[in-house]
Amino acid sequence: MTTLTELHIGDSLHSIELGPVTRLDLIKYAGASGDFNPIHTIDEEAKNAGLPGIIAHGMWTMGNLAKIFSNLYEIGYIEEYNIRFKGMVFLNDVITLQADLKEKKEDKYYFNVAAINQSGKEAISGEVIFRTY
Repeated sequence: MTTLTELHIGDSLHSIELGPVTRLDLIKYAGASGDFNPIHTIDEEAKNAGLPGIIAHGMWTMGNLAKIFSNLYEIGYIEEYNIRFKGMVFLNDVITLQADLKEKKEDKYYFNVAAINQSGKEAISGEVIFRTY
């Protein structure tokens, strides 16, 4: 595995594949987060809200995206995490989480990050600034 200091602009950290997303994933997240909005767990409520089915919590996807950096926490931390919600994640979606190095300055590494579904559509995208100790 390439270490953080060996990365060049355009290189990617290991990607992570999530899924398929299950109702149980979303029920567990609802309990952990306190977000019990029924569009995330009950089909009929999602349909009543005009959705084609239940959708994952945006913060569930965002939280999972941060996992890409979890093996680096011994050498640094996420200093900034900025994302934009761009699409919905549905049951049975398979989500690929990725981070590409776009810039590095001294002890800061700037990554473009994204969560992309099996059809190639972004659910979220943004930037992470990872700072080494």
